[in-house]
Amino acid sequence: MIVDKLVDQAIQDRRHFHQYPELSGKEYETGKYVQSRLEKLGIEILDFQPPSVVGYVKGTKGDKTIALRADMDALPIVEEGDKPYISKHHGVSHMCGHDGHTAILLAVAEWTSLHREKIEPNIVFLFQSSEEASPSGADKLIKEGVLEGVDSIYGIHVDADLEKGQFGTRPGAMMASVDDFEIKIQGSGGHASTPHLTVDPIYIATHVIQSLQSIISRKLNPMDASVISVGKIEAGNTYNVIPDSAKIIGTMRSFSTEAVQTIQEQITKLTTGICESFGATAEVEFIVGTPPLVNDEQEAAFAEKVLQDTFGAERYEELEPVMGSEDFSYYLQKIPGVFIKVGMQGEKSQYPHHHPKFDIDEDVFGDAIEVFLKLIQHS
Repeated sequence: MIVDKLVDQAIQDRRHFHQYPELSGKEYETGKYVQSRLEKLGIEILDFQPPSVVGYVKGTKGDKTIALRADMDALPIVEEGDKPYISKHHGVSHMCGHDGHTAILLAVAEWTSLHREKIEPNIVFLFQSSEEASPSGADKLIKEGVLEGVDSIYGIHVDADLEKGQFGTRPGAMMASVDDFEIKIQGSGGHASTPHLTVDPIYIATHVIQSLQSIISRKLNPMDASVISVGKIEAGNTYNVIPDSAKIIGTMRSFSTEAVQTIQEQITKLTTGICESFGATAEVEFIVGTPPLVNDEQEAAFAEKVLQDTFGAERYEELEPVMGSEDFSYYLQKIPGVFIKVGMQGEKSQYPHHHPKFDIDEDVFGDAIEVFLKLIQHS
C-alpha cells in the first residue's frame, strides 16, 4: 500500500487532537497545529478566517481543481473509558471521528507535498471548523469564497455503523436536512380549579403536537421521507396554576428542500388555526439548519468505480439514505462532489457516534488515506 509510512503519523496526530478537543467555532489550537504542519510541508496557506485552515497545492497540469475536506470540531460530551489518549478537556471530546478526519487529511497533504510531480489537478485542503453546530463552518467558508475556481469536492467520514473494511456512498440524496422550530402559544392563565376562565396553552399545545404528524402522513408525498420530532415542551411552574404560555421546540428533517418548505408552511398554518380556534395566539419561528446532502450522480459513479477498482467490488456498498445530517451538504449545493463513508464497525468501534465511549478503529486509517489519494490520482 502506498500509504503505509503515513499511518503512524496519522495515528499520532489523531491522538493529539483527541486529547485536546475544541468545540465548534473554537478550534483555534487545532487550526494552529494543522497550519504549522502544512507550512512545514511547504503547502501554501490561503487567506481564510480561523479557526478553519485552507491549504493549496498546484498540480502539474492545473486545468482542474479539486477540494478535499476534513472537519475539526468536537462535542460537549464527557468522555468515558480508560484509553491512554482520553480527552484532557473535561466535558469536551471527539465522539464523532473528526479528530480522525483531520489526521487523515494531514496525511494526504503530506503525501501530496512529497509527490507533487504525480499530482495533475490543483488540490485545495479544507480543514473546516464547526460541522457540529450552527453557524456552519462550511457555509462560512463558502461565503468567504473557498469554492471559487474549484471544480469538485470530496469528503469522507469514518463510520461506526458500516462494517469494518467496507466503503459506501450513493448517488443523489444520502443524508437529510435538519431545521429546528419554536412555537410559542399565548393563552390566558388562571387557577387550575377554574379552567373555564382560562385559555389553557398546555391543552392547546397537545392539539398542536398531535396535528404535526398529520403533515407527514397527509401533506407530503409518501415517497418524500421526512420526520417531525418534538424534543421539548416548556410550560408552567406548579401543579395548580394554568400558565399564560407554552413553548414547543422541535426539529424537522427531509431529503428535499421542497418538502421542508411544505412542512414549514403547514406547521405555521396548523398552529395558527388551532390556536385561533381556542382563543389563543401563536408565534412560529424556524431556525434554519443544514440542507440535505445530495451527491452528484456522476461524481458518485466516479467514486464507486475508484473504490471498487482499488479495494474490490465486494468491499463497496451503495448506502441507504439516513436521516442524520452533515454540513458537507453546503458544498454540494454549489459544486459537484461526493461524500464517502469508511466502515469501522467492530470491537474497537462498537459504540455509536456521539456516545461517551465512542472510539475510532485506527486500523482503517490506511484505507481512508488511500481513498483520498486514489480520488486525486484519477481526477
